[in-house]
Amino acid sequence: MALVQIRHERPGDSAAREHLLDLCFGDARRLKTSERLREGRLPAEGLAFTAEHRGCVAGTIRLWHVEAGLRRPALLLGPLAVDPEIQGLGLGAGLMRHALARAGALAHGAVLLVGDAPYYARFGFTPSLTAGLAMPGPFERERFLGLNLRPGALDGARGIVRATGAWGEADAPIPVFGDAGAASRRRVA
Repeated sequence: MALVQIRHERPGDSAAREHLLDLCFGDARRLKTSERLREGRLPAEGLAFTAEHRGCVAGTIRLWHVEAGLRRPALLLGPLAVDPEIQGLGLGAGLMRHALARAGALAHGAVLLVGDAPYYARFGFTPSLTAGLAMPGPFERERFLGLNLRPGALDGARGIVRATGAWGEADAPIPVFGDAGAASRRRVA
């Protein structure tokens, strides 16, 4: 395989990344609980990567801020995708190692994901670390996995996983001060 460069994601990667995700996962990807946790949010700072092959986006991986139960920060990994034309050549594993190493270097303590347990076990992910956790919607328990980047980070974690990351600019909730409906009713009267 020709040279592949793993680099930080750039704003110009967006359309190609979305096309790759559609190619790899189809429209059903938008219905998953993990996607609901990511929706409208920005990936964790410095933890969105693109694999470039022959000048094209050939792979992607992102990590997102979540809370793994009450006041227990973690990252949610996903999606990880590699262009089907070059799958099986180790690019997915390279993206995983790169992203996990960077998350560890940035002092993050733990990573969660929903994925193929045999594939992710080689990176240290295990369902035992998520036994006390649940996703906030439908998920396959046997595919819900965790990894401690820092010893004990997920030990004993209990509760529902919830998104805590920054909102994307266009998706930020509009702050409401007081009763906005009352203000509009006063104008009509």
